[in-house]
Amino acid sequence: MAINFEKAFGIHQYTIGIRARRTEVLAGNIVNADTPGYKARDINFKDALLNARSRSGVFLNRTHESHKFAQSFSMAQSGELYRISNQPDTGDGNNVDTEVERNLFMKNSLEYQASLEFLNSKISGLRKAIKGQ
Repeated sequence: MAINFEKAFGIHQYTIGIRARRTEVLAGNIVNADTPGYKARDINFKDALLNARSRSGVFLNRTHESHKFAQSFSMAQSGELYRISNQPDTGDGNNVDTEVERNLFMKNSLEYQASLEFLNSKISGLRKAIKGQ
């Protein structure tokens, strides 16, 4: 009998990759906190998870059968968007708030660790089942 990883791991197999990508985005925000004109970015977790589970991108609607099929590629496809600033413009166009970014980075790290722990316990259970323990 084959193991169905979709049933065994649920959404956690996808959350690891999304949280890793969000770590990169948040780290990029922190690094560019003093870069003039830099706009803070973040991952829309819900949209990124839906895209990861469906393995599909953003498809363009066709209004006529003779139109070509096309797929759009953008930051939004991966759930990555610009963040709306909660602080006034400092004059250089940069909207990164390092305290907000650090807090989001730490929260994302904890959620990443929780997903890893969950997957580790699932894999451990599968190993025991395979060995007959």
